[in-house]
Amino acid sequence: MFESLSHLALQQYWWIIISVLGATLAFLMFVQGGQTLIYQIGKDKDERTMLINTLGRKWEFTFTTLVTFGGAFFASFPLFYSTSFGGAYWGWMILLFAFILQAVSYEFRSRPGNVFGARTYEFFLFLNGLIGTLLLGVVVASFFTGSQFSLTDLNETRWQSPLRGIELLFNGLNLTLGFAVFFLARTLGLMYFLNTIEDENIDQRIRKHLWYNAIPFLVFFLTFVVWLMLKPGFAVNPDTSEIFMQPNKYFLNLIEMPVDLVLFLAAVVLVLYGIGISLFKKSDAGIWFAGSGTFLAVFSLFLIAGFNNTAFYPSSYDLQSSLTIMKASSSHFTLTVMSYVSLFVPFVIAYIWFTWRAMNKKKISKDELNSGEAHFY
Repeated sequence: MFESLSHLALQQYWWIIISVLGATLAFLMFVQGGQTLIYQIGKDKDERTMLINTLGRKWEFTFTTLVTFGGAFFASFPLFYSTSFGGAYWGWMILLFAFILQAVSYEFRSRPGNVFGARTYEFFLFLNGLIGTLLLGVVVASFFTGSQFSLTDLNETRWQSPLRGIELLFNGLNLTLGFAVFFLARTLGLMYFLNTIEDENIDQRIRKHLWYNAIPFLVFFLTFVVWLMLKPGFAVNPDTSEIFMQPNKYFLNLIEMPVDLVLFLAAVVLVLYGIGISLFKKSDAGIWFAGSGTFLAVFSLFLIAGFNNTAFYPSSYDLQSSLTIMKASSSHFTLTVMSYVSLFVPFVIAYIWFTWRAMNKKKISKDELNSGEAHFY
């Protein structure tokens, strides 16, 4: 089946897979967002325990998706992996270390004999939420702003900044999307709390803090989108593979890919609807609408970055070193074999769905905490 597809068709297929994984990861970052709100929403030990335990039931989904996303990127587009991880390694190391802190914190926070105390691990969870969301947004934004690298004839990476990826934090557009992801994750985290915790006092605080996070998210995201639509983009000449700067490239990508435009507009509507029913209708189902909108928004952004003759990992130092899905991909054979493996993805999604429902059949309450029946993080 996949053997009959052209190399370009396989490259496009795997860029769609990568986009799906990236979009799923962005939605699951509600765990990180919730971790930054533990002390703002939870005012005593029991309330904080409820918050951490409802997040603890989902943190492994986020961690697993991150690993799968990285592994799929490495296998399907190895030149991106070697260029980015080999050049911007300080930025990636900080991000990965933040996720190690998360895993350690959920494992040891409530363990008997914990010499550091629960507050230490709660602080680590806050760091993971802050660093993880901010850096994820910055990395995705660099797909549109570029990074300072060049490639030799043998595809050896020459990173031009001694900061090795940290310099991405000094770009205004990168930070705009970084803060948009940060506040979006917090907004989704608040809506997830509404959906999984049964406590009137926590409910009131959540709806108040939704205003404090949803508004900054909308401001930062709108700023990023307007800026993106107006800025020149890294285009590829399909005949010569030459990279050049094209005015309003990403706006043109949306217009020239109408399906992607519909997905992006649907994403905006879903996110706004999820926020709206959480604030004005006192609904606890907002996470499903806003989460679906988050998935579609990130998915459409990945398509804008990689399709329609666009360099998805551009170099702001040497335009011709920029990476396209054609230039950065694995061989036809490798992509073919991996495509058969990808057929198991629907089964994995089904497993996650049933596991999710089983974990969330009943909302967490103080009665459950006092019963001692549940596993505590």
